[in-house]
Amino acid sequence: MPPKKKADDGTQGGLTKAARFARVKNDLSIGFVGLPNVGKSTLTNLLAGAMHAEAANFPFCTIDPNFVRVIVPDQKFKYLADTWKSPSIVPASMKVVDIAGLIKGASEGAGLGNAFLSHISAVDGIYHLVRSFESDEVIHVDDSVDPVRDLDTIQGELCLKDLNTLARVVQMERDRVRKEKGLARAVDPPLGETFQNAYEKVKALLESNTPVFTGDEFNLAEVECIKDWQLLTTKPQVYVVNMTQKSFLRKGHKSLPKIQKWVSEHGGGQIIPMSAEFEQKYWDLRDDPEAQKRFIDELTQEVKDMGLSGPQYEVKSVIPRLIRAGRTALCLQSFYTCGPKEVRAWTIQIGTLAPQAAGVIHSDFERGFIKAEVCAFDDFKALHQGQPSMAKIKEAGKYRQEGKTYVMQDGDIVVFMHNTTTAAAKKK
Repeated sequence: MPPKKKADDGTQGGLTKAARFARVKNDLSIGFVGLPNVGKSTLTNLLAGAMHAEAANFPFCTIDPNFVRVIVPDQKFKYLADTWKSPSIVPASMKVVDIAGLIKGASEGAGLGNAFLSHISAVDGIYHLVRSFESDEVIHVDDSVDPVRDLDTIQGELCLKDLNTLARVVQMERDRVRKEKGLARAVDPPLGETFQNAYEKVKALLESNTPVFTGDEFNLAEVECIKDWQLLTTKPQVYVVNMTQKSFLRKGHKSLPKIQKWVSEHGGGQIIPMSAEFEQKYWDLRDDPEAQKRFIDELTQEVKDMGLSGPQYEVKSVIPRLIRAGRTALCLQSFYTCGPKEVRAWTIQIGTLAPQAAGVIHSDFERGFIKAEVCAFDDFKALHQGQPSMAKIKEAGKYRQEGKTYVMQDGDIVVFMHNTTTAAAKKK
């Protein structure tokens, strides 16, 4: 039996459980994964704000992965840009990948499965997209719509691929131990305690069709061991349910409780119901703000006519929420640099220290780091009195100097002090 799970959203203390297994870099990517014709290319296009991927009603219409840069919605950044009014405004972005549809048997090569699974291996997180809408015009690869079955199919293929990888990893470890100890190939060598424990826990999760990243019982040594195995199910997942516009307006569908139950039984995670149909119609009116407003007003009235009311029934795009959820899953955050020439949001992983954050701007800044002058966004907003300046913040004693051990916080406004000349001289 696999280790027992608590039903949660997959986060602990602001970090996803999958962060334990993440690659340490700031330019992380997240990919749409699902069966053919569930809306992956359409959503990738909508997130990017342009028709980058070919959205066609045909399995495997996306063979090579499509990469797009998505602007991260950020009210803090907008406030700073409006305050400074600098000629250069550079928001944070996130890389999103449209990966071609998987089918049952992909782990064994079905439907170009090996190539598609390698594309999943290249990303750092997964939007797990399932379809709950019926349509005679958009074929389903299994001839019927069943989101829970589709969740089982995709998760099963990922877990089967990881089980195959696990078998190779064990064989390679045995070969390594035999070589190290000079044993014959016929000998079955004992494996190290950490490796063996990690292997047994991972195998139990995978055999129960549960992602490895949801495991609660890994110690630090086991996590380090598992990171080297490059398993697909160590990646964080955000579950996205694509429904009809009508179901989206009602904020309900008969499949949602079943999906929630399935996700809870498979380690937990965030579920985002949305409608590509609604989002596409809204996007198509982007050049006519008045038409967009009429569209929203008409749908709002439709919601009222259903007898539904309250903030939970507000009609609005969930694209910003989807982008933020992906960024949170990847454990990314922003800090800002502000001045008369430019306001820019810089992306770092949660837990990044000040010198490494400086290195995101330029490697010389990290090499010659002296200190960081920091102001929290909330302090700036409360104190600056409309001025594009830190004068009032300094007067209030909220402008801080931080050293090399400072852990960057989301929303920090920073000036890095550095001396690259001295740093370069010391290296000689």
